Amino acid sequence: MTKKTIVIDGNNFCDLETFFTEIDRVLTKNLNWKTGHNMNSFNDLLRGGFGVYEYEEPVQIIWINFNRSETCLGKEITNELKRFIRDHTHIDFNIQD
Repeated sequence: MTKKTIVIDGNNFCDLETFFTEIDRVLTKNLNWKTGHNMNSFNDLLRGGFGVYEYEEPVQIIWINFNRSETCLGKEITNELKRFIRDHTHIDFNIQD
């Protein structure tokens, strides 16, 4: 079975608020409530079950235009975001520029 591929595009944000908006766009679908725009909510969304993939369903996440993200958000924040993603064993994570 082919894993779903989710793309986070670094061209779509340049601060944490717009990063979380991008995450809502790619990790949620048809929700009738707003997600929290914080690290805990990001971690929850990565687990799945929010309309894009099932809870802990194996998926691939590709973060494109990563260098732009790192420039905008800073290395410390992007490293933290990468750690959150990599902590989920059901996610294959790749970075592309």
